[in-house]
Amino acid sequence: MLYLGAHTVDNGGIDMAARRAGSAGMKALQIFTAIPKYYGDKVSIRPERVDRFHAALGETDIAPRHVVAHAAYVLNTATPEAEKWMRARDGLTKELERSTKLGIGVVCFHPGAATDGDTTAAAERVASAIAHALEKVPGDTRVLVENTAGAGKTFARTAAEVGAILGHVPKALRKRTGYGLDTCHLWSSGYDIRKSREALTRVLDEFEEASGEPPGFFHLNDSEGEFNSNRDRHVLIGDGTIGVEPFRWLLADRRALNIPLILETPQQNMEIADDDASADPYDVRMMKLLGANEG
Repeated sequence: MLYLGAHTVDNGGIDMAARRAGSAGMKALQIFTAIPKYYGDKVSIRPERVDRFHAALGETDIAPRHVVAHAAYVLNTATPEAEKWMRARDGLTKELERSTKLGIGVVCFHPGAATDGDTTAAAERVASAIAHALEKVPGDTRVLVENTAGAGKTFARTAAEVGAILGHVPKALRKRTGYGLDTCHLWSSGYDIRKSREALTRVLDEFEEASGEPPGFFHLNDSEGEFNSNRDRHVLIGDGTIGVEPFRWLLADRRALNIPLILETPQQNMEIADDDASADPYDVRMMKLLGANEG
């Protein structure tokens, strides 16, 4: 089964984000559990917030295991700077703690930048931060690396770099980690997923071979930037340089089955009222485009 969802607007709380996704007929969801512009390394989640979220999910077709929490953007677990690395490690750990209390399936995060250019050491640092989080927070929620668009010295743009990170995670913790793929990031970092269905399949094969497993989620985003531009600018599917057809190829691939498929595309109504649970018109458009509400 395909579990399509989106990172819906959370005005009014993450429980309202869930209701808006449900109103769009979605079966998956992505949320922030804390403000993504800050480390969040000291932010806990209140029990009543957990209860409201679970109640909202119960009104939808979204199972907790198909919910993704996106960690803070500022976490740089690849950095060689000790103080920044420790805050990033602790921020990732706290994210996993909040997400585990919510009982959701996945935490995804951007590994950050290898600012010293040493990608071998960067892979070890990212893996160490993952291992620390998993050791500190028991449970079933997984911590998954997201591939990057490759701007500057950002790390994990290639299958080899993603595989190197996971290769350094202790075997005892390995089942609780993995990776996910963002289509805009793939395209912008030089993976030509538009050329043909066979070319897209080869890209997915490369990541699976490097990591030893298929992805644990997909972010479905068209790209404002050109191929190999390293630009991380998401647009609605069909409005960018990737086009619609590669997404249809992707949804027909075995690796799209039974994992969260998250639209991180623009929302039309960012100023929606806190108590308004209606679906965003752009989300409805994207779901129809991908055939999610057919049959």
